Amino acid sequence: MVQRDIHKKLKYLLSKFPIVSLTGPRQSGKSTFLKAAYPKYTYLSLEDIDNREFARKDPRGFLQQYNNKVILDEVQQVPELFSYLQTHVDANNRPGQYILSGSQNFLLLKNITQSLAGRVAMLRLLPFSFNELKIGKWFVEHNNTLIYKGFYPKVFDKKIKPLDFYSSYVETYIQRDVRSLLNIGNLKQFTSFLQLCAGRVGQILNLNALANDVGITQPTARAWLSTLEASYILYTLSPYYNNFNKRIIKSPKLYFYDTGLAAYLLGIRDVQQVQIHFAKGALFENLIITELLKIVYNKGELPNFYYWRDSNDNEIDLLIEEANKIKTVEIKSSSTFNTSFLKGAEYFKNIKIKKMLRSFVILGLYDIKKRNNITILGPNNLEKLI
Repeated sequence: MVQRDIHKKLKYLLSKFPIVSLTGPRQSGKSTFLKAAYPKYTYLSLEDIDNREFARKDPRGFLQQYNNKVILDEVQQVPELFSYLQTHVDANNRPGQYILSGSQNFLLLKNITQSLAGRVAMLRLLPFSFNELKIGKWFVEHNNTLIYKGFYPKVFDKKIKPLDFYSSYVETYIQRDVRSLLNIGNLKQFTSFLQLCAGRVGQILNLNALANDVGITQPTARAWLSTLEASYILYTLSPYYNNFNKRIIKSPKLYFYDTGLAAYLLGIRDVQQVQIHFAKGALFENLIITELLKIVYNKGELPNFYYWRDSNDNEIDLLIEEANKIKTVEIKSSSTFNTSFLKGAEYFKNIKIKKMLRSFVILGLYDIKKRNNITILGPNNLEKLI
């Protein structure tokens, strides 16, 4: 099994908190990782009917039997258990008693905030990072291949073709998760919604236009989008508009947690099609931002990531805000630097921001260069940004 980058942080948190929660998309490797990394923990999946019924009908008896060093997988299946967990860990007062794992973040987070606030540390495990692919000797310095294959572990360790994996993934997701959370009568319509979201990768989200294109109401589109976000299928990047005037665009941009899934939904069926696809640049941008997210999440932190655009189309692909500085990041799939890539950053510098600015350009190459005060990175060097 590939050692996951998040392991160090999880180990530390288990020494401090009675409960640690690990969420992430289905098939991101949560169960495999937890069982391999913590063999002394008892592993229980609450998708198993027997375990689920035991926990529901006799929660006290369940926790008495499984009272320490237990992994409860898909724990959101038994929301009744959370209040009993609170009493149980308070009485025992030991760190590392439980690891809670789940793929429906909305349900898990809702129950944690209601019953376990202050008792649980929360982590997120996404599909493989660049570094984890390198450890497994699967990494290739070819952006189109990375985009097409995506990063779900089974594509690599089981050598499943991306077309086979993602077609199954979409069907399984619709059947198991969306139907359990939403009352969807027309699955073809929902699949169309997914595909249209993939076509909007890297674009500013117009929810009304998206709803009209699918033939649903805006509240329905919002509910579907929220469910996809809570299930780690896609995410939005908020605009940076602190202290700016009303000319700043304030709608979020849309991205997928995995480019392989986005490419499949776009109808890309082999790696050669990535090169000529209209969304190549957007998919590369998605690839880079998601990899930066993974670096942050694997440290147990939350990202302060934004984009910036004004009404005159001055734009920065990514802003990373820190305590006393802002990093501007332009992301281009080209392997050749062009001074036009700095247009947005230069414009942004002329706006009076009371923070130190550093500028980066990420290109589709695999080395590091310097141009005046601009650092040019390739996908292989993203850790230098965080």
